[in-house]
Amino acid sequence: MQEQIQQLLAEATGRDASDFADTTEDLFADGLLDSMATVQLLLALQDEFDIQVPVSEFDRSEWSTIDKIADRVKELENE
Repeated sequence: MQEQIQQLLAEATGRDASDFADTTEDLFADGLLDSMATVQLLLALQDEFDIQVPVSEFDRSEWSTIDKIADRVKELENE
């Protein structure tokens, strides 16, 4: 799942997927993810994993690393 998320991040940000190799790196603090790319990523995650991510309930701290994104996706898949 982390590899899929890395690819979606690369597409959302226009960066190389290797920029997201560290799955524990804080994507916001390190400037890899901004607000526009976040929206694009959330839409891509919804399409890729058939989940619903309520934007109104989005908490950046829960989506700040690839590992955390994978955890949230798994949680939403089970809802």
